[in-house]
Amino acid sequence: MPKISIIIIALFFTIGGIAHFVLIDKFISIMPSYLGYPKQLVIISGIFELLGAMGILFSQTRRFAGYGLIALIVAVYPANIHMALHAQDYPTIPEMVLWLRLPLQFFFVWFVWRAIK
Repeated sequence: MPKISIIIIALFFTIGGIAHFVLIDKFISIMPSYLGYPKQLVIISGIFELLGAMGILFSQTRRFAGYGLIALIVAVYPANIHMALHAQDYPTIPEMVLWLRLPLQFFFVWFVWRAIK
């Protein structure tokens, strides 16, 4: 039986990955304009979230999946910074939430890293 932290990570990224497809237009709308191919990037990131969520459940793939999820968290960090700096472009998300997400990303990296050790 996996540790509770593994299950939490798997659930978090499964929900996030599914959301990329169910709410694709919302995710496209928060993509910074300087990134090309917003729909494709949303789909790719959703796929990677789901793969990481599945992979982290199995001891044989846990470490690889964990490092992949950490890489994904790091990869989306610039977009989160962009959103915080341009909060007026995202009126449906409270500005405080956009800013609080930034340090929260460091916690997520640590949480995944600790879970795969």
